[in-house]
Amino acid sequence: MRDSDTQALYDYLVSEYNHHFDYWDWSYLDGRRVDVSTQPKAWDYIRAVQTAMQQTQSILDMRTGGGEKFAELLKQYPIPHAYATEGYAPNLAMAHRLLDPLGATVYAVDDETLPFADNMLELIINRHGSYDPREVLRVLKPGQRFITQQVGDQANVLIHELLGRQKELLSYEGTPHKPAWNLEYATHELRAHGWQIIEQHEHFHITRFLDLGAFVYYLKAIPWEVPNFSINAYFDKLVEIQRIFERDGMLDIPFHTFFIVARKV
Repeated sequence: MRDSDTQALYDYLVSEYNHHFDYWDWSYLDGRRVDVSTQPKAWDYIRAVQTAMQQTQSILDMRTGGGEKFAELLKQYPIPHAYATEGYAPNLAMAHRLLDPLGATVYAVDDETLPFADNMLELIINRHGSYDPREVLRVLKPGQRFITQQVGDQANVLIHELLGRQKELLSYEGTPHKPAWNLEYATHELRAHGWQIIEQHEHFHITRFLDLGAFVYYLKAIPWEVPNFSINAYFDKLVEIQRIFERDGMLDIPFHTFFIVARKV
């Protein structure tokens, strides 16, 4: 039996969890989830891609999500042969809606195999998506570039600790388990497969949640972060996290990203 305050918290969190999430529209969290950084990032992913797009006739956006960022890029820099892949089913319809009118071909993928011929593409970009360095190397033309921004293994570790679980690195069936996922590991892996590293940076910042409802909504929207997350399964831990909000007025979660530009020799 829950007391009235606990029941009210439970009902509130269920309501937040059930609030509609439309692909990658994060507007519901405006002002409730903010990035806090003590120093600027040493790179600008979009600017790096824009510069590269001006010199290419074919491009692949791996793990395009709903295709929003790629669509904006293609409107600025139309490319004759544009492709995108995406593996998360809820995003595919949006990606087709945005990218098909721009002449881009969208492929549904379930693993890290790329549906392209050898030496076919002049530019491959990847923002926060998994990749197989051998597959990217295979389909890219010699001398051309792979630009990627990745979420590192230190991102959201505190979320898992607060929920009483251990963070696990995601991997697709048939791919080797990665013991780490950071700039050092990723650049070593690329070099081991013959890539030349042109540029590399790493960045740590804070994701600040201003209320527990925003925290719950965020986890619902990215179901791979805490698989099988639900209010019922984690309610006792959520009650403890609510006490942090009551004490501090916020919850700061360390986040971790890194950036690599690599060339196929």
